[in-house]
Amino acid sequence: MITTAIFPARYVQGNGALDSLGEDLARLGKKALAVTDSFVLKTLKGRLVDAAAGRVELDVQEFRGECSDEEIERLTGIARAMQADVVVGIGGGKALDTAKAVAHALDARTAIVPTLASTDAPRSALSVIYTPEGAFKRYLVLPRNPDLVLVDTGVVANAPVRFLVSGMGDALSTWFEAEDCRIKRGGNMTGRVGPMTAFALARLCYDTLLEYGVLAKSACEQGVVTPALERIVEANTLLSGLGFESGGLAAAHAVHNGLTALEETHHYWHGEKVAFGTLTMLILSDRPPAVLDEVYGFCKAVGLPTTLADIGLAGVSDERLLLAAERACAEGETIHNEPHEVTPRRVLAAMKAADAEGRRRKGL
Repeated sequence: MITTAIFPARYVQGNGALDSLGEDLARLGKKALAVTDSFVLKTLKGRLVDAAAGRVELDVQEFRGECSDEEIERLTGIARAMQADVVVGIGGGKALDTAKAVAHALDARTAIVPTLASTDAPRSALSVIYTPEGAFKRYLVLPRNPDLVLVDTGVVANAPVRFLVSGMGDALSTWFEAEDCRIKRGGNMTGRVGPMTAFALARLCYDTLLEYGVLAKSACEQGVVTPALERIVEANTLLSGLGFESGGLAAAHAVHNGLTALEETHHYWHGEKVAFGTLTMLILSDRPPAVLDEVYGFCKAVGLPTTLADIGLAGVSDERLLLAAERACAEGETIHNEPHEVTPRRVLAAMKAADAEGRRRKGL
């Protein structure tokens, strides 16, 4: 049996790391297109320009909200016109995925600079493509991981705490999904089985969340960088990414993808929906009550969703929830890495049971 793991070429993390971006970009090329969200343009553009000065030619372009085929095509045209040999994604997850897709279209080098620790997207060889309206469309599996991932924890600490918590929701699924892939010998994002390294890192991700999640949230609420915050940023960004990409995905992310079909969820972050997908997965896969208690307790402690109402679906009908379950079970979805039979009706039952348990624990 051949196992495969994939990693980014260079990972840089720390308070003030953004100021070394020019030095790291200069290793990759001479002309860089920076794909940035509106937050970056308003608050960090000056630092980016200063960091690049004298090292690389940098053109900063604003990302327009969705990682869609249309937005990728628009930015690819700009990058091609300037003959960019590096594409830099700076901002949140969808801006970063867009930058990776643009770099792929150009066969350019890729640098990723997340301003949030809200998903594990930054270091993956994957872009999640949505429609212009925000519904999940497909995965774009890329031939290589980013050449550089740079995380300034000082920037992350000053972002709203909801983003850090959402990242913990995304990371929360990592070990459970990787473990189910390991049991079934399901393929990871390369299509092959992951090595023991991937599963060990996925478990480290989970253990780090449980030990340091609450402390990291407290630090972020104060806008300060602490060792706990550094650990959770690394868990959310690097460990979770390595775990999902080389360990594999299963039901939690498939449930997330199904939930995006319901427009009420579009105002909630990826990790928030993945957290509810994880609770659904634990019930679907018949995890022991002690595990459910641990995960529900963690979600409560850091403020992650535990009910459908928490992701905008209060009073949702079974008919509409079944639509999400059917999307989660679509051909090719990662839910089929579960080591047991999966059907839309079973997923619907698990979502309703996860919601009921969350409401019970809230005393609703």
